[in-house]
Amino acid sequence: MNNKKSNIPVDNNPWNYLFIAWVVATSGTLISLFFSEVVQLPVCVLCWYQRIALYPLVIILPLALFPFDIKVTRYAMPLVIMGWFTALFHVLVVSGIIPEAAQPCVQGVPCSQIHFSLLGFINIPVMSLLTFTFIGLLLMLAKKSFDQTSTRTNHE
Repeated sequence: MNNKKSNIPVDNNPWNYLFIAWVVATSGTLISLFFSEVVQLPVCVLCWYQRIALYPLVIILPLALFPFDIKVTRYAMPLVIMGWFTALFHVLVVSGIIPEAAQPCVQGVPCSQIHFSLLGFINIPVMSLLTFTFIGLLLMLAKKSFDQTSTRTNHE
């Protein structure tokens, strides 16, 4: 019997995409905790909803890495979509496009107030929107890469 190794390359791209998505989610979580607990910035209602969508990803994504399970995209993507739309709404509130009557924030912690700005235009809602966008793209890339790898290995 001949024990040759297969010439089919092992594709780690889906695993890498999920790992990077986990790193981004963990970084976003740590940054949000830093702003609220260390810097003592107030947390508005929309920020809480975004945290509700982000924080579980820090636990869900690494559970899918060992052993690798691409089905995590089915469970993580609804959280990412919810966080993305909430972050988009928050960006629109901060920019003044959403009228005050439609803003869900309570007195004392207005959602439209900018507490932190980087380079003059990157504020916390924009950072959140970018974080959810990046995580969503990474999850889609992981799923697409996995499907292509599965199709390729099934045909060979």
